[in-house]
Parts: sequence; C-alpha cells; structure tokens
Amino acid sequence: MKHVLDFERPVIDLREKISELKKLTEEKDIDLAEEISTLEERLEKLEHDVYTNLKPWDRVQMARHPERPTTLDYVNHLFDGFLEMYGDRHFGDDPAIIGGIAKFEGAPVTVIGHQRGKHTKENIYRNFGMPHPEGYRKALRLMKQAEKFGRPVITFIDTKGAYPGKAAEERGQSEAIARNLMEMAGLDVPVICVVIGEGGSGGALGIGIGDRILMLENATYSVISPEGAASILWKDAAYAKQAAESMKITSYDLEQLHIIDELIPEIMGGAHKEIENQAEILKPYLRSSLEELSAMDNEQRLEKRYEKYKNIGAYAAIEI
Repeated sequence: MKHVLDFERPVIDLREKISELKKLTEEKDIDLAEEISTLEERLEKLEHDVYTNLKPWDRVQMARHPERPTTLDYVNHLFDGFLEMYGDRHFGDDPAIIGGIAKFEGAPVTVIGHQRGKHTKENIYRNFGMPHPEGYRKALRLMKQAEKFGRPVITFIDTKGAYPGKAAEERGQSEAIARNLMEMAGLDVPVICVVIGEGGSGGALGIGIGDRILMLENATYSVISPEGAASILWKDAAYAKQAAESMKITSYDLEQLHIIDELIPEIMGGAHKEIENQAEILKPYLRSSLEELSAMDNEQRLEKRYEKYKNIGAYAAIEI
C-alpha cells in the first residue's frame, strides 16, 4: 500500500516481517514455517483488534483515504451500461458530480454521485470532489428526468462539502442546494442515498435526501469537518480528534441516532483494500432497498419519506 495510516502501522510492520521471513525461506532454503505460522496467527488477531476498535478520528482518516473507492469505482462494479450525462443546461458541466443512466441487475436506474480524483491532476480536474452549483443543477436535471421515466435514483455521497469559492456563490450555490433539498423531498420515484466516504455539510445533503440512507462502516457524515468544529469550539484545528469524538459523525453513531437506515460493513482494513469485494457487500443492500421501495405506490412512499425526516432529531415540549 502506498498510504499507511498511523493506527495501521503495527499491522503493516508485522505484515512486512512475515514477508521478510517468507523471502528468507525461499532464498536461503531455511525452514521457518513454524515462526511464520505463529506470526500469521498474531497478525490475524492484531488486524481484528485494530480494525474492530477504531476511534472516530481513525474512521475520519479511513473516509479520507486517497485509495478509497469513488463513485465511479462503484458504478463500474455495480452497474451495467453506464451512460454518463453532462451539463446543467444553464452554465456548464461540473466534473465534481457525475451522473447518468445505467442498469442494476437488469433494471434501469439513474446514478448520481460526488466524484473525487485518485491523484493530483485528477483531483484538480474534479475540484477535489467539491461541487459548484452547476453540479447540483446537473444532478437535479437527471433526477427530474428519472422521475419522468419512472427510474429509481441512487446517489453516492463523498465530499468535504460544496465549493465555497466566490464564483460558486455568485452562481447561486446556496440556492442550488436548497432547491435540490426541496425537489428530492418530493420526487415520485424511489431514492436511495449511500454515504461512501465523507458526507460533508450541505454539499452532501444536495444529493442526500432519500427514502433510504445507507452508510459504509468507515464513512463519516457531519454538518462540518472535525477541523472546522475544533476551530470554532477551541479556536484551534489541532483539536480535531477531540471534535470528532464529540460530533457523533461515524456510521455507528448515526445508526444509533436513527439518521441512517442501514450500516454497511466494510472488509477488514477498509473498502480500499478490495474494491470489488466491497461492491459485492453493498449490492444486496441496494437490491433489498429497491425491492422494498418499488413495492410501494408513490403516495405511500412519499408519506414514509416525510415521516422519516420529521422524526429525525429530538425536542422537548414545554407547557406555558
């Protein structure tokens, strides 16, 4: 692996030690089978201990991992015949959001998602996955098209947030996101949203209102980044780890708070270890959600969507 996270270092070191012993066995014809077997047993236990006891900040790092699967990775492994569409028909195209038509297990669907890059050049092209307003308007155009032709919508969420630059604000960033929230709340087709990496603030919500919210185990979903929260609460971004602990941004926290509908487990070590296997884990969750939602009529589905969001959060009634 090119990128090793701090908490993974003991695992990587032990794995490298095992590789060295195996290489020594081949080159020097020395029988080290017993030692290797002992270390492999230790490695299995260590991996379990490390990856099943991740702290919120560890999961933030996992969600930001440079090799973490992107929307296009999942599109390539989950869907057939993906036809990408471009442009918002007002200003231009935004590569930070991709979308188009595809087939999921033979049924037509509309797929939309944030798209990051895998290297510096692509990240610059994709604006690091931070959409401009034309990206959200493109997404809305595709969702209204899906509604017209009765296709379910599947969105993949993975962004630090909407781009906060001057040009984006001049072109109506806030209005574009707000309109998407309103329109998605009333779409007459099933809408499934999957948080695959970072779900950052309004940038995530712009394609994040649906009948089902699924979330990968090591993804995060929050109103602000831990660094941003730390800068507000402690006037110092260095307290990001503490902020992550208190913000309840992990999949486990959000499942407990009933913000998300289902937590999708990741393979040992994170989704980036085996993209194809991770896609196979995700597939039955999409299938069951589509089957359940497609069995409802539009009125019933919209009522349940309304109830879902109305019941998020807590409040106290005070008699006066």
